[in-house]
Amino acid sequence: MIAPELLRQARIESVAQSLREDIGDGDITAMLIPADKTATGRVITREPARLSGRAWVEEVFRQVDPAMELTWFFKDGDDLAADDVIFRMAGPARSLLTAERAALNWLQTLSGVATTCAAYAAKVAHTGVRLLDTRKTLPGMRLAQKYAVTCGDCDNHRLGLWDAFLIKENHIAACGSIANAISEARRIAPGRPVEVETESMDELNQALSAGADIIMLDEFSLGDMVEAVRITASKAKLEASGGINAQTLVPVAETGVDYISIGALTKDVRAIDLSMRLD
Repeated sequence: MIAPELLRQARIESVAQSLREDIGDGDITAMLIPADKTATGRVITREPARLSGRAWVEEVFRQVDPAMELTWFFKDGDDLAADDVIFRMAGPARSLLTAERAALNWLQTLSGVATTCAAYAAKVAHTGVRLLDTRKTLPGMRLAQKYAVTCGDCDNHRLGLWDAFLIKENHIAACGSIANAISEARRIAPGRPVEVETESMDELNQALSAGADIIMLDEFSLGDMVEAVRITASKAKLEASGGINAQTLVPVAETGVDYISIGALTKDVRAIDLSMRLD
C-alpha cells in the first residue's frame, strides 16, 4: 500500500508538471473570454470504465484556480456506464477551460489503468491468485498508476528499487549463487521482502533452501508451475511472470500460484474516452 503522504506529494508535483507543460507562460486562448465570466460544465464518459483519478483532477483545478467548485457523482473504484456524468464544475470560465485538458488527461489515463486491471481481475476471480503490477510504468507517473491499479482490484508489486528485493539472473551471477544473494539481502535490509527470480526447477529448489520469501517463476510451463506449487507447499509465495496476457492468464491462475505479475496493467494503458462540456 502506498503511504498517503508519499502519494499526496507525488500528486502535487506531477500535477504541477502537467500544468507547466500545458500552460507555459499563459493560456492565450482563454484570454479571449472576459475575466469576470463564469460558467458551469460537466465531464462525461463515452464508454464503460472503472473510475480512478479523482484526487488528481481536484489537484489540477486547485492549482489552476481554487475558486472552482466540483461536484462528484462517483468515487474511485466505481464502474461507469457510457454517457455517465462523472462530475460537474462551476467557476470562472477561463479557469475551467485552462484546467480542462490536464484534468481529463489524468482522469482518462488513470481510469484506463483501473479499467484494464478490473477486466484482468474479473477473469481470475474464481481462483485465489492476486494480480500484481510491475515497474513498467509511464515515466513520472509511477505512484499515480500504481494507485489506479488498486482501483481496478489488482495489487502493487514493489513501488521501486528501495522497498523490496527482487534478485534476478545478473544479481545472482554477481553474488555467486542464489544462497549468497539472499544472505546478503538479509544483511543489507533485514525485514525487507526478498524475492528471487528463477528459470528452472533447480533454481526454485535453491531459492526454497535459502529461505526466499517469494519465488518468481519466470516463463515456466504450466506443468512446471503445478509442480512448483506442489514442491513449495506454502513454504514461500510463488509468482508467475513472463509474457502473461489476457489469453494465457486463466490457465496460469488455475495452477495454484499465489501471484501473477503483468506489465501490461500499466505499460500498455489505453486512455478512456472522456469529454468536458460547458452548459
